[in-house]
Amino acid sequence: MQKITYLENPVYIESFAAVGGLEESRGPLGGSFDLIDKKDLFGMKTWERAEGEMGRLALNIALKKLSVSPDELNVLVAGDLQNQCVASSGGLFSFGIPFLGLYGACSTCTEGLLILASMLTSSKTYTRGACVTSSHNCAAERQFRTPIEYGGQRTPTAQWTATAAGAFVLSKSPSDIAISAFMPGKIIDGYTKDQSNMGAAMALSAFDTVSSFFSENDPEDYDLILTGDLGEVGSRILRDMLCEKGGAPGKKLASIHNDCGLMLYDRSFQDAHSGASGCGCSASVMASHILPLVRRGEIRRMLLLSTGALMSTSSVCQGENILGVAPLIRIEHMPRG
Repeated sequence: MQKITYLENPVYIESFAAVGGLEESRGPLGGSFDLIDKKDLFGMKTWERAEGEMGRLALNIALKKLSVSPDELNVLVAGDLQNQCVASSGGLFSFGIPFLGLYGACSTCTEGLLILASMLTSSKTYTRGACVTSSHNCAAERQFRTPIEYGGQRTPTAQWTATAAGAFVLSKSPSDIAISAFMPGKIIDGYTKDQSNMGAAMALSAFDTVSSFFSENDPEDYDLILTGDLGEVGSRILRDMLCEKGGAPGKKLASIHNDCGLMLYDRSFQDAHSGASGCGCSASVMASHILPLVRRGEIRRMLLLSTGALMSTSSVCQGENILGVAPLIRIEHMPRG
C-alpha cells in the first residue's frame, strides 16, 4: 500500500528558474522563461552538451536570484533522459556540490523534489539543496527514436520532447512556497508497447497515484492537480477514469486537472501533436508559470505528479510493455508574517 508522508516541518522552495529553446519561446509560457536560446545549442557544439548547459544555466540563475553561492548547498539532485544521466553530471560538475544522479524518466522533477524534501526534513545534516532536471528534443530523438534529420513521420499520439530545464533551490527557511507532503508512485504496467503513445502508458500510473492520495484527502481542499506530461491522449484517459471510477470526488478531480504537456506549447500552430514531454517539461512549466502563481497565492494548494514512461531503446525493440510511474508532491502557499 502506498504511504503518504505529511511533513511536520515543511520544506520550502526558495528559488527557481526555467531555461528553454526555440519552441518553448514560441509557446504560451515563453515570456515567463528566465533564459531562451532560439538556436537550442546554448553555446555548445552538440545537442547532448547543450542539454547539460541548460541545467547549469538554470541552477546558476536560481542561485543568483537568492544571492547564494554553490558552497551553501549541501546536496544537488539532478536527472535527465540521456544514458547514465550524463547531461546532468556533465553540466553540473563545475558547481562542486555533493551530487545524486537520478533517473525516473519524465517523472524526475517530482522524484527529485520528493527526495530532497525527505532528505532536508529527516536529516539534520542538510539545510539547503537543489534539484535540476532537463531534456533536449534533438538529444532525445537521437537516443530513443531517429535523429530529426531523418525526417521520420510522427503519429498523432506522439509528443514533442521539450528542450528545457528547471532548477529549484530548497531549504528549511520559511518562504511562500512549501512542500508539505509526498508519496512515491508505484510502477504500473501501461499495457502498450507503442513508444509514440507514452501518454496512454503513463495515464494508469497517474490514476493509481491520484486515487491512492485522495483515499484520505478531500478534493475540495485542492485548487490544481497537475500531471507532468500525459499530453492530450493521456490526460483524456486520466480524466475519463477519474469520472467513471471516482464518483463525485473523481469528477471534481477531473475538473481541476491540468497537464504540463498541454501548457508548454500552442498545438494550434506548433507541431507538438499530443503535447510536450521530457524531464524538462514539468520542471520548466513549474519554474516559469506555476510556482509564481503559488507564490502570489493564486494557487493555495496543489499536487504535482510528474509522470514517467519507464522504457529504454532495448526494451522497446524487445517488445516489452511500457511501464509508468507517477510520484506525487503537495505544494502549498505559505504566506509569511
